[in-house]
Amino acid sequence: MIARRIRGGVGLLMTIALLSASWVQATAQQPASARDYSKLPARNSANWVRDGVIYEIFERTFSDKGDFNGVTAQLDRLKELGVNILWLMPVHPISQLKKKGSLGSPYAAQDYYAINPAYGTKEDLKRLVQESHRRGMKVIIDIVANHTGWDSVMMKTPDFYTRDASGKIIPPNPDWVDVADLNYDNPRLRQYMTEMLKHWLREYDLDGFRCDVAGMIPTDFWEAARSELEKIKPDIVMLAEWHEPDLLAKAFDLDYSWPLHSALTDVMMGNIPATALRTAWEEERATFERGALHMRFSDNHDERRAIARFGEKGALAASAFVLTLDGVPMLYNGMEVGDTAESGAPALFERIPILWGISERRPQFPRFYQEFIALRRAHVALRRGEMEWLRNNDEAHVVTYLRRGAGEEILVAINFSNKPFVGLVVTSDAEGFQDITPDIAPPLPPDAPVPLNAQKARAHSSLPALSLDAWGFRVFRRAVK
Repeated sequence: MIARRIRGGVGLLMTIALLSASWVQATAQQPASARDYSKLPARNSANWVRDGVIYEIFERTFSDKGDFNGVTAQLDRLKELGVNILWLMPVHPISQLKKKGSLGSPYAAQDYYAINPAYGTKEDLKRLVQESHRRGMKVIIDIVANHTGWDSVMMKTPDFYTRDASGKIIPPNPDWVDVADLNYDNPRLRQYMTEMLKHWLREYDLDGFRCDVAGMIPTDFWEAARSELEKIKPDIVMLAEWHEPDLLAKAFDLDYSWPLHSALTDVMMGNIPATALRTAWEEERATFERGALHMRFSDNHDERRAIARFGEKGALAASAFVLTLDGVPMLYNGMEVGDTAESGAPALFERIPILWGISERRPQFPRFYQEFIALRRAHVALRRGEMEWLRNNDEAHVVTYLRRGAGEEILVAINFSNKPFVGLVVTSDAEGFQDITPDIAPPLPPDAPVPLNAQKARAHSSLPALSLDAWGFRVFRRAVK
């Protein structure tokens, strides 16, 4: 969303300012008593959501042919990776009028009821969903309900769109020139969009939707739509690309943890201390419903790749944070092999395929993601446990925290700096912890000399004493009563 249609830093600042203004205005319109969502319970989401690991797929770049069948061909690999929710970026035909780049943005839809012919046929998408379900994976698609392309079939009904004082249809903001804003003051538009969402559940047996710029659409629309969708399929997930508690009260299961993501980026770039991560998390906890779910991520289609921003070791440290934090983690389109193919503008408007073969140069990446996802799935404390932040000797660069639940405690330590750490974790009781950090280093041959085997051996930490390599991470576990 935020960086998708942006040309440089000025556009980014303008977009953030506009979105921030929208949040402030929406909040100001609510009575004070309704704005303290921290006293309310979150939605009771399905277990597969709470235990989920999301994988975002850009169909255009995911395979050689860039189609649905290219995704279906990799379902066994994705299953082995450990993800269980596949998020397909928009599947609709792309608007060509006022398009950006040579191909246009998938977030400028031409027809909500149709399939992008470059991706295949309806039957291809149905087979992708069926084969995913056969492997125990859910499938959601991107819905861009705030705006359409300028050659959308909906332009036949001009009253569906927002107009300026002269009666001219306008974009959502001046920078998004390739799309036209939809008018949710029109009850007929609301009915059209609700019926469209119902169509996708009925026809394709989808498991829910990721909803683009969800906060730019009235919350009461989403709440009414959710109620209608659950009549067709009660066990769905709704993911909001936004970060406001009113959306999670009734309409959505989870949202984007944008503030924490921004803090993570600034910490990784050395702009702010690592304590900002705890601050962002605590502010989120104080604002949202009890038990609210947030999608955690270090990479997505809106920004430069995490590996490009943070480097190889830094990208894995950021992912170690995402995969051991509370909430629902998300992986994006090839990050499990260390792919550096760009995302965001202008890559969103062109075709830059994932270089899957790069894993030969970065073998630690597929091992890291498979092992860490398996670790998360093996421990209830990592999926659903409570969070407790712990002190350490260098909190400007190192974060330490506990995940506690289901008769176990998991202690996580991550060094967000390029200097090794040797120090202490401040905890009242450090007895009984065992190191369970996944070993992502390449295996040595059986006849490797003793010095090499000794070098590969993991440095021992006896908590509360702790040592971490530059950008290093450690995970410890103990059973508790």
